[in-house]
Amino acid sequence: MDGGPSVLQDYGMASHAAGVSPGDRAGRVVGAAPRLPPHAYFLVSAVFHYLGPAFAVLLFARVDVLGVAWLRIASAAVVFAAWRRPWRLFLRLPWRDRTVLIALGAVLGAMNACFYLSIARLPLATVGAIEFMGPIALALWGMRSRRNAVAVALAVAGVYLLTSFRLGGQPVGFALAFANCALFVAYIVLAHRIAQSGGRAGVDGLGASMLIALLVIMPVGLTGALPAFKSPLLLGAGVGVGICSSVIPYVTDQLAMARLSRGTYALLLSLLPATATVIGLVVLRQVPSIGDIAGIVLVIAGIAIHRESA
Repeated sequence: MDGGPSVLQDYGMASHAAGVSPGDRAGRVVGAAPRLPPHAYFLVSAVFHYLGPAFAVLLFARVDVLGVAWLRIASAAVVFAAWRRPWRLFLRLPWRDRTVLIALGAVLGAMNACFYLSIARLPLATVGAIEFMGPIALALWGMRSRRNAVAVALAVAGVYLLTSFRLGGQPVGFALAFANCALFVAYIVLAHRIAQSGGRAGVDGLGASMLIALLVIMPVGLTGALPAFKSPLLLGAGVGVGICSSVIPYVTDQLAMARLSRGTYALLLSLLPATATVIGLVVLRQVPSIGDIAGIVLVIAGIAIHRESA
């Protein structure tokens, strides 16, 4: 899979020959300003990363957990199909590049199922803390300087103060949370590889993977989602979950990953618990504790002193 340039890369290189940078191509895909820094895309992803689960939790009382996961993926797949028609890219790729998209689709389907099943049993902060273990390992693997090592240490300390989870009870919930963590690492690796091919190919590849994810989760999720089709309100909420959780954040992930190293992106993920705390304050009026504030400060400090490798 690593032998020479792929068609995914060639697909994103056509406009490069005309003097268009990967960042420009990525920005034009979603109509954003081409000069928007990659960290801005990540912040958009971080905010919607938690708005989506907020919708999902409201649905759990009326729709089966795996049914909610199916609604999330199905609505996102429909949006990508109508917007990007990603099968056109998939059909002209050689097998080695198709396997990357197929693998990402399988990961997305399994990861969303494990995530929802775990947050139905455990607090979201606990699942988030476990989920962060994988990205921080990637950040440690990708660092190349003592300065970045300090940045990672500060981010880890900040996340610990923000989450402070403890292992106990709910063995199934914790097993699912750790499975979600492993799948999240696989998502970062595969999605980053697709993103490096350029904005247009990255988003189209993501769309193709989302269609594959729908096929993966169909056998376990469709039956549980059927009650939502009897209520326009529930169906609309399911579509909202898909757009907030699997369209906006995954597209902005691609736009950020196209211009960030895998290690830097993994470190930026330490902002997610801090983002959740801020959203809790603004939307849910959940006032953070002194420890929460200290955690946010440490995470921001870690991000501030980190430097991207040349």
